[in-house]
Amino acid sequence: MKIRLAVFALAALVTMPAAWAQSSGATGAPLKIGVINVQIAITSTAEGKQAAAELQSKFAPRQTELDDMRKRLDDLQARLRTGQTTLSDDEKARLAREGDVLTRTYQRKQQEAQDDFNDEQQDVVNRIGRKMMAVLDKYSKDNGYAVILDTSAQQTPVVYAANQVDVTQDIIRLYDGGNPVKAGGAAPSSSAPPRAAAPKPATPAPTTPKP
Repeated sequence: MKIRLAVFALAALVTMPAAWAQSSGATGAPLKIGVINVQIAITSTAEGKQAAAELQSKFAPRQTELDDMRKRLDDLQARLRTGQTTLSDDEKARLAREGDVLTRTYQRKQQEAQDDFNDEQQDVVNRIGRKMMAVLDKYSKDNGYAVILDTSAQQTPVVYAANQVDVTQDIIRLYDGGNPVKAGGAAPSSSAPPRAAAPKPATPAPTTPKP
């Protein structure tokens, strides 16, 4: 199973409060409530897009190595299947042992690559998230919001929110204005990267017992 390290959504591991509350101002004044999708906000910033492109470039060689190992495993399995009646028992046992060793190496390298990617991805999310919190805090105070709910948080099920109270695009715009990406970095993509499924272990080569 090929893993796609490069296309993980940067907000997949974000941990942020479900709501941001400010004082309601004068006693008895109606509360001003807004919503934001934090996952979309993080992945849609220029910094988030640039970080995703940089992670893709950094982990591409390790993905290529895993693809090559997967191909070698597939070739070994094919040789064992087609050689059941033509290969000697010693040769079948040798190929099976080689497949077992290669499978263990593949699974170890695959897990290491995934763990390293997750760690670096979390660092990016934390870095952007901290700065975005400051932007959101100032925005909510400047615009008189009493509460801003995160619609991407599972613990905050928002059934309906009018477009007029969604501040996601405002926060992205303010964040980008205060945090321009550095020149010479990876070019931001036009849209947020899709979430990828977790990698599955490689299928071991069939083992043939020694005669």
